[in-house]
Formats: sequence, structure tokens, C-alpha cells
Amino acid sequence: MSSTGGGIFDNFIEGWHRAFGLPNEGRPNVPKDRLAFTYIKDGVQKLNMDHANSGMGDISLTGAMQLYDSRDESSHDSLALRAALKLPSGDSASLRGSGSTDLALLVCGSSNSFTEWGTLGVFGSLGGMAMTNGDVLRDQQNNLVGLGTVGLGWGPAEWISFKFQLNWNTPFYHDSSLAELSRASLMLISGGALKLPGDYRLDIGVSEDVAVTTAPDVALHLGLSKQF
Repeated sequence: MSSTGGGIFDNFIEGWHRAFGLPNEGRPNVPKDRLAFTYIKDGVQKLNMDHANSGMGDISLTGAMQLYDSRDESSHDSLALRAALKLPSGDSASLRGSGSTDLALLVCGSSNSFTEWGTLGVFGSLGGMAMTNGDVLRDQQNNLVGLGTVGLGWGPAEWISFKFQLNWNTPFYHDSSLAELSRASLMLISGGALKLPGDYRLDIGVSEDVAVTTAPDVALHLGLSKQF
């Protein structure tokens, strides 16, 4: 499910920026609880969505194949090929979907060391995404996009871990003076995971746009998974 509304995190985002000494730009000077996505190019309005909505978003199917795995008493190294197929099931007019079918392929690796201070690890991925022509700014869409991540993790105990991760991608659109559309994106995610009873895991994260305006200003992530 996908839901779009106006301003429910305004106070949280401004407080987050103040706590970490990050710029709020003009946030305190504009009305709160508002929603407006508008894009005009060469005098032509190409995008206008100003109403709250909710419903099904784009559905993604993911899978992976292990390429390498080595484990001993002091370390664990792994390499995998991951694929994701996104289907255009969401309403693109309400921005709950892009209207395109996307295929992403990434090579993902990690290296973990087991120490007296817990598990220390580095991880990363590199790949790309191919997209059919979508419904959102179709004439400015890039059909090929590069993707990558790099991160550090620390697990002081089996039931908890902390992570810092940088996400990068090349622009999804071109021919725009807006950094939000035509510049590569770099986003920092900080958070961790809790191991719950019954082989469940809760992932929690908060993201911040390191390359300012090229990604959502602040985003929250909650994920619940179960290992079979």
C-alpha cells in the first residue's frame, strides 16, 4: 500500500535537523500540512498533484543467487547476485507508481569479522536498473540508471545491530535545471535491527539527503521480516 499526505512529519524533520545541526532551509517560513507536486518546463505544466490519496503502489518481486560464501570462527564473507522486478500496479496519476516496468540487477557483497567487541562488518552493492517508458515525465526519463550502496555495521550482541549506509544512484531524469531530477543522488541511512522471538527481525532506519535536494529530505524506514 502507498499513501501520500501533507506535512505529517514537518515537526519531526525540523527537530531532527536542529538536533544534528543540519540546515532547515526555508522550512520554518512556509505553511505546514500542505501537499503540492508541481513541475513546469518551458511554460508547460507537466505535473500537478495536490491532493492526499492512498492505495496500492507498484509491486516488486525480488530474488537472489549466492555466488560465494566462506565462514570460519573469525569471519564470514559472502557475495550474491540480486534481482528485482517492479510492476506498474500503482496509479501513476496519483504518484503511487511510475507507470514503467523496471528490472534491477546488483552484485552484493559483505565481509564480517567476529571480535570480542561483537561482529564488525562492511557491505556494499553495485548494479543498475533498466526501465520501460513510464507515465511520469516520460519525455525526460532515463531508461538506464546506475545504483550502488556501501555501509558499515556493528553487532554488539546477537539480538541487536547498528548500521550506517550510503545509497547512490545516477539521475532518473534529464534536461531539467532542478537538482531533484537531473543530478546523481547520495543518501545516508542510519539505524539498526532487532532480533525478535520466532526468527522475526525488525529493521529501523532514518535517511538524510547528503547531496542536498537530490533525495527525500528525511525518510523513515520500518521493516519486519521472518527467516524461514
